[in-house]
Amino acid sequence: MKKVNFYSVIIGTELLNGRRKDAHFSFLNQELLKRDWTHKASFIIEDDPKLMDDIFKLIKNDKNSVMFCFGGIGSTPDDYTRQAAALAFTEAKMEYNQEAKELIENQFGKEAYPHRINMAYLPINAKLLKNVVNNVPGFYLENRFFFTPGFPSMSQAMVIEALEKYYPIGIKKYSKVLTAFCGENDLIETMKKVSSDVELSSLPKLVDGKRRAVINISSIEKNKESVDKNFKMFVDYLENNRVEYILKDITL
Repeated sequence: MKKVNFYSVIIGTELLNGRRKDAHFSFLNQELLKRDWTHKASFIIEDDPKLMDDIFKLIKNDKNSVMFCFGGIGSTPDDYTRQAAALAFTEAKMEYNQEAKELIENQFGKEAYPHRINMAYLPINAKLLKNVVNNVPGFYLENRFFFTPGFPSMSQAMVIEALEKYYPIGIKKYSKVLTAFCGENDLIETMKKVSSDVELSSLPKLVDGKRRAVINISSIEKNKESVDKNFKMFVDYLENNRVEYILKDITL
């Protein structure tokens, strides 16, 4: 299965100035974990077209990227996301999406004009995400860049729709974890020997005033042999130096 790097971009000055609390990251992160995916990165940014363009292009430059963007697809003057998405992903080309136009007209009738209809003005070749609240759709490009409203009641169903359609199951990982009764510093030389084909994470802990180091070696299941080999280096060091440890095997 192809490697996938998930990004979230959460747009809203009101989040950064404290007027509202973010609910998007925790929801998306939970849905990714359910499917054996993880975040590569998450950005919370203000409503700034230049900053949005920079972030979108950074994510686009990752050939394995999948992005969920929240906010800024409405019809008010500070909703820049549709234009920013076009600038970054479709060479600034936009069009009135006929299906989106019909949904908005059916929902609002005459009140769709003159402003609400602009929410159907999308990057060219955009596909739609269903809005379960008011039928004004989100949209996506290339089956990997997804744009949803800033309202969780609308965006959460869109996230699930996109994941179920294109990314329902991630890659199972095989992991070995140990808690060593020593500090991280004692294990740094061993950490330097870990091969690049596995993932290493190290977490320091303080328990009852005593140092602990939690070491996690993981990789996709087919790379189990390399996980075991690299993990054994830590076990050998700890046993040779008579350092107490606790270990376990897990499949994430």
